[in-house]
Amino acid sequence: MKDKERPPILNVQHRIVETVGPWILRYLSGSTVQDKCLTNGEEVEDTNESFIDEETESDTIYLKTLDPKEWKDQDHYQVLGLSKLRYKATEAQIKSAYRRRVLNHHPDKRKKLGEKVQGDDDYFTCITKAWETLGNKTKRRAYDSIDPKFDNSIPSKEMAKKSDFFQLFGPVFVRNSMWSEQSSVPLLGDIDSSRDHVDRFYNSWYGFNSWREFSYLDEEDREQASDREERRWIEKQNRANRTKLKKEESTRIRQLVDLAYANDPRLLKFKKEEQERKAAVKQAKKDAIRQKQEEEIRLREEEEAKVQKEKDEREAVEKAQRNALKAEKESQKKALKKERKHIRDLCKTNNYYIQHGDNVIEIMSGVEKICDQLSAIQLKQLASALQIEGRKALIEKLKQMECRVEMNNVIKNDIKIVEKNNNDWETDDVQLLIKAVNLFPAGTSQRWEAVANFINQHSKNGDRNAKQVLAKAKSLQNTNFTDNALKSEMNANAYDQFEKEKKCESQIPEVVSERPVGWSADEQKLLEQALKTYPNAVKERWDRIAECVPTRTKKECMKRYKEIVEIVKAKKAAQV
Repeated sequence: MKDKERPPILNVQHRIVETVGPWILRYLSGSTVQDKCLTNGEEVEDTNESFIDEETESDTIYLKTLDPKEWKDQDHYQVLGLSKLRYKATEAQIKSAYRRRVLNHHPDKRKKLGEKVQGDDDYFTCITKAWETLGNKTKRRAYDSIDPKFDNSIPSKEMAKKSDFFQLFGPVFVRNSMWSEQSSVPLLGDIDSSRDHVDRFYNSWYGFNSWREFSYLDEEDREQASDREERRWIEKQNRANRTKLKKEESTRIRQLVDLAYANDPRLLKFKKEEQERKAAVKQAKKDAIRQKQEEEIRLREEEEAKVQKEKDEREAVEKAQRNALKAEKESQKKALKKERKHIRDLCKTNNYYIQHGDNVIEIMSGVEKICDQLSAIQLKQLASALQIEGRKALIEKLKQMECRVEMNNVIKNDIKIVEKNNNDWETDDVQLLIKAVNLFPAGTSQRWEAVANFINQHSKNGDRNAKQVLAKAKSLQNTNFTDNALKSEMNANAYDQFEKEKKCESQIPEVVSERPVGWSADEQKLLEQALKTYPNAVKERWDRIAECVPTRTKKECMKRYKEIVEIVKAKKAAQV
């Protein structure tokens, strides 16, 4: 019989062990270094098999304890005798190991030796499942991702602080480097590693991409679904579970790197060296400018001494003048006090020159007003007049004081009337004032002159100056507008104003906008100035900005601002 006519060892497609005659056992038992085995219809040359664990009695016992129904929980590498190599085993090594297990545990051979075979529940099915898993690249990758012998643990914070950093973290990073999608991953190194190596190590591990995927742990088999809807549901559940496990794996790697970064003694050394270097540079700069500062200080002290001397001389002169002025004021105060006492004594001695029918209280209060309002010279003149004319001089002075008070009241009333006439603001003028204040915000050069000019251009009343406009603005700001008559009038005329505006709009013919699509330099400049003038805290900010750019709408201004923000972000990203 030719080789191509020989039956295969097993039918992988149906996953059923086929019964073969003694020929295949003799064929497989006659192995040499150049032996060939049939696997999935392919002929593969055998290689050195010294890597395969010698099967012991404990291995046989382990195989016999396996439950074919629980094949997914078994250690496939241990089943084939590759516990030491595991993920490092090559395809040829896996095939050779599988062949040895078939030679030793094939049901036909065991039957021939008188051993009882369990049929479909025989442990030989576990060997078949191990080969189906490890002999397929995709399935092997899925199994390697959840290898039960792999140590997923990472050091704790207490261990990181108490143990030797490199002895503790070095093996952990070597162990986890097997999951990297990159062909080479920087290892931890030692205490003498360069700054470039340490930076490259942490940059690589912070950007670590793991090829681990957890499809082997899928709880549901989509092939067992009865229809398409159930298959989709199974795929959704499996996908969610894989995503969760993948996220946990990323978190584990990130925690490992963060813990290593926080306890790496090299980083502390680099940080200390950098601080020392910066301190040396800083000290050098200080030494370089210290002499210049000392010279400047010396010159400044000489100048300050000169200025202080002139200041002391000037203050001495001013102090002498103040003392003289103070002495003069004290003298005038004493003289005024003396004359007031003289007037009061004269009036009191002569019983305030009271006659029958006089109002005593009015005359006495009038005397006090005279003492409070007249100067020392005037009081002295009045005292002389009282000594000569007596009551007549006093009554005449009281009448003069009363006329002066009435005259002052008349002048004050006239001033109030004039101010009221000058500040007679109508509703339209107030509206123009509010609009002008919004158009010319705080910070505008000669703001109140500009507001006054705007009102004079659009108002039908007389001219108003900046002082009147400012006074009116302050009064509006301090007035409770909710109780203002102006608000009532504006509300009463609101509908008439609305009808008037609608009527004007209906008479204006439609004009097709010919605004250019792009922004001109002048428009851009107006927009930038408006953005600076109206910060984010301003209410209705974009409405005001649109008013400052007459050729653009509010929506166009907002769109242009977003474009500018995106351009700035792109430039910053390019610089990084």
